[in-house]
Amino acid sequence: MVQVLVQRNSSELLCEGGRVRMFPERVEMSKGGERLEQVIGRGEEEELPRFQNGAFEVDGGLGFEGPPRRLVNDEFLDRYVPRGGILRHTMRDLMGSVRVVAADEFECQEWIEEPTLLVTRFEYANVFHTVTDWYSAYVSSRVTGVPNRPNVVFLDGHCMSPLEETWRAMFSSLRYAKNYSGPVCFRHAILSPLGYETALFKGLNDEINCHGASAHDLWEHPDDQKTARLSEFGEMIRAAFGFPVNRHHIEKPLSGHNVLFIRREDYLAHPRHGGRVESRLSNEKEVFESLKSWGSNYNSCKVNIVNGLFAHMSMKEQVRAIQDASVIIGAHGAGLTHIVSAMPKTVVLEIISSHYRRPHFALIAQWKGLEYHAINLDGSYAKPTVVIDKLRDIIGSIGC
Repeated sequence: MVQVLVQRNSSELLCEGGRVRMFPERVEMSKGGERLEQVIGRGEEEELPRFQNGAFEVDGGLGFEGPPRRLVNDEFLDRYVPRGGILRHTMRDLMGSVRVVAADEFECQEWIEEPTLLVTRFEYANVFHTVTDWYSAYVSSRVTGVPNRPNVVFLDGHCMSPLEETWRAMFSSLRYAKNYSGPVCFRHAILSPLGYETALFKGLNDEINCHGASAHDLWEHPDDQKTARLSEFGEMIRAAFGFPVNRHHIEKPLSGHNVLFIRREDYLAHPRHGGRVESRLSNEKEVFESLKSWGSNYNSCKVNIVNGLFAHMSMKEQVRAIQDASVIIGAHGAGLTHIVSAMPKTVVLEIISSHYRRPHFALIAQWKGLEYHAINLDGSYAKPTVVIDKLRDIIGSIGC
């Protein structure tokens, strides 16, 4: 049994099926899941899958006879899974590899009984792109009505990254396709769309007229022009790490407001990364120190400037810092993607270099219903006084 669900409004393709057999030996890619230090220098082409014919098979049932045949033809693929701007569209290639076989040829020694999401990651070490994969997996679970957290199987050969902490927290189990020693069968398999196919990514180039709010706010004030989908996704991330999701506003600490300054640092992210982060704010340290000094002398109430050195924090610590922040500040960069987990009344202030004027975080804030402000720079240098003045206005508006 195979179902193909097409969400025409977002051009996303979601496939769901039962009695699906995977042959790991028919998927050409590196093993995946290795320690980063073991695969330094490995090419990206080695990590992305190439599916041979019959890499996946489905049981055709008692009425199916004859030799194996393709599940879908090229006309179907061209209509529903066009290559677009993706050089190697792994979901299209996977679907093209699927063969329908007779019931008497469908035998398996290893069965996975629980619902399983089949996920292909591309930029697995980048927070923004990984969040699009998390969101795709979340939406896939919701659309198919999976009652509990499904399993995840990675159909890629990427090595481990710190972001696996969240994958493991959000889903029941995590395995790499190449970790199976032979054919494996799934009672219930869901092919999760690529992160590149989600609204989070497509919204960067396509106009998506969407406004968000929290589920609690929409329950109290129904509005069919707004969605709580992205807010619910953020709640799922918070819940995965054991944080409460029944809080509908930021509980101001007795000592004042937490202002989280998300910073960029050098780190080794993947085999081809040199351990250097391109600066989006040339005087980031100066701005942070100025904010810290200003906050310690702010008279109306206590303002705690939190040093968001995310590259050296666990994902749970990062999510905690996000949910405890009244205001989140940062230069344009992947770390700001964490605002998907922010509380409903959080205020976002993005500092944007003239070289990186892109709508990523303004859109996420809009889709969550967060208050958003931007400081657009001429170049990459931010005057600390300008940032302080903007933050003073924000603190004044949210009250002490």
